[in-house]
Amino acid sequence: MQTQVLSRIFEPIRIAGMEVRNRIMAPPHAAMLGNLLGTEAEAERYIDYWRSLAEGGTGWLIALNGFLENQLPPGFDPTGVGARRQGVFRDPRFVDRMGQLAAEVHVAGARAGTQIIMQGGMPHGPSATLSGPVINSVPHALTRREVGTFVKEYAFSAVQAARAGLDSIELHANHDDLIEWFLSPLTNERTDAYGGSFEGRARFLGEILDEIRQAVGESLVVGVRLNMEEAEPGGYGKMDGLEIAKWIEATGKADYLHLVMGTGWGFPSYIQTHHFAPGAWSGMAGAFRSALTLPIVYAGRVNSPETAETILAAGLADIVGVGRAHLADAAFVNKAASGKTWSIAPCLACNDCISRPLAEGLPFACTVNPALAANDLAPLPYAPTPRRVLVVGGGPAGMELAVTAARRGHRVTLHEAGGALGGKILLAARMPTQDGFLDYVRYQERRLADAGVTVCLNTRATPESIRAFAPDVAALAVGARPRRPHVEGVDGVDVHDMESIARDDTGLGKAVAIVVQDDHVAPLAMADTLARRGHAVTMFIQTNSPAPIVSRYALGTWLGRLSEAGVAIVCMEAVTRIALPDIHTRHVYSQRASTHSGFDSVVLACGGVPDTTLQDALDDESFDVHVLGDAYAPRRIVFATQQGYQLGKQL
Repeated sequence: MQTQVLSRIFEPIRIAGMEVRNRIMAPPHAAMLGNLLGTEAEAERYIDYWRSLAEGGTGWLIALNGFLENQLPPGFDPTGVGARRQGVFRDPRFVDRMGQLAAEVHVAGARAGTQIIMQGGMPHGPSATLSGPVINSVPHALTRREVGTFVKEYAFSAVQAARAGLDSIELHANHDDLIEWFLSPLTNERTDAYGGSFEGRARFLGEILDEIRQAVGESLVVGVRLNMEEAEPGGYGKMDGLEIAKWIEATGKADYLHLVMGTGWGFPSYIQTHHFAPGAWSGMAGAFRSALTLPIVYAGRVNSPETAETILAAGLADIVGVGRAHLADAAFVNKAASGKTWSIAPCLACNDCISRPLAEGLPFACTVNPALAANDLAPLPYAPTPRRVLVVGGGPAGMELAVTAARRGHRVTLHEAGGALGGKILLAARMPTQDGFLDYVRYQERRLADAGVTVCLNTRATPESIRAFAPDVAALAVGARPRRPHVEGVDGVDVHDMESIARDDTGLGKAVAIVVQDDHVAPLAMADTLARRGHAVTMFIQTNSPAPIVSRYALGTWLGRLSEAGVAIVCMEAVTRIALPDIHTRHVYSQRASTHSGFDSVVLACGGVPDTTLQDALDDESFDVHVLGDAYAPRRIVFATQQGYQLGKQL
């Protein structure tokens, strides 16, 4: 229940000529939900989402990743995350559709804006230099004429934003944007008027601000989103970032600064995972605020109203940006205002919302808000015929199904074999920085109670007990058992599965080999856990790199932590034999055999195998039998909650 008094986040604030009803901003974060300039249905979905945030109480919405029109020679294809040929502002649909979004947001009491983005290396840069070690596509160094063309394009885009009825624009001068590359001594090696001195590196941004103000005057609030420091050797540091901020303020052309931290790939990423404390860099933002008079927006894992309140009350920012937590719950602000912060769906900062589309090519989904992927922004209708539903298993799939079905009017009972709900989430929460996963379990427990679900703990279902219950629907969400690969020596006394070690690692020796046959983060979390408990850990991974289906916005943090903890990673090696102290492997491509020595124990991080015991026994029953979650196919929490919601929606 809410214990911290919330007041600052609800105070109105004026930014130049724009009055904002509270101190919560939503930065761009919904590109995967729809396409404003796509089909009418795609645009409607996109607009509906931002309207739901305005109706949910959020004060200021930066409602579009506004890509600038690119300059490309014939036949050249821009590559990489964020690469575009055409921008949005010259699209003939932009003014009408952005205008519709702005109008609907205004009716709901919020302000609307857009970022203006031109990502560096797509393919442009101030110089033919690289900004970091993981992207090695050398950019085209812009000519002075091309620089001037881009400056004019920023001004044109601002005019289009004003025509659409927006309240604000924000220059994206961070995270490998072209503006940041001009500002940075790492990527700007020019010797003309756009390089060399600080003033030269800042000239590009200065000309953009000048042209925008000449084009739109004071009709738009103009902000700059800035990395407080570049977080890359050779880039600008915190004091340099403050110098940039002071220079922006001195131009008199910007109305606010939006301060953030992190790169698009590193440790930290600017889309921070659960490894970082909420609001981790707000103290740095406070130092900027103390040195400046411009209003300061801080964004960076602000995952709760309490975090926002703490930042504002301490004077570290004037406004806080809330991104992924809005995906988890569009009513973030209204629930806080009502005193019911406990009812807000907690963002886990797992970044599956990003990894699924970018790394796996899957549709967007939020782990804790599966209704959003289905575009169900309103409560589901009641079922025409209520049914008696038995859910077996209280993990993420079973809990979500039970809540969804009960809210639709079904009579739902949940049987959980253990003494607590949560399933494998309870094991995940034992690992460093993942205790926040328990917030999700508590959130689901409250939803189950509110929906009237009968929860029976310490109740192991059997075919006989299910038949005796006489359900109309039996949903089996009983999970999976650890998979043991076909490897010689895998049944040895010093070979353990990851789940048992998550519960108790007292039987492990000092030097631990982890056999990895899992493409997501669970093996990385286990390695991190053991290394930080003092074990010497080596991971044997069959794929070309660790966790190949995790996007760069999360993977860099995991790999950075493993490096800090001293974890050794051996890729492209399949374990063929365990004969401690030796681990025998073969290269997955050349088949070349190798032996690695000095290990005391082995941990198997090889995923799971569905538990089909109940499914097999109930295959011929007259009542409906459904299988979901890991019992269907072992995956991640986001898969389980999507299945639970969709089945509950269809019953």
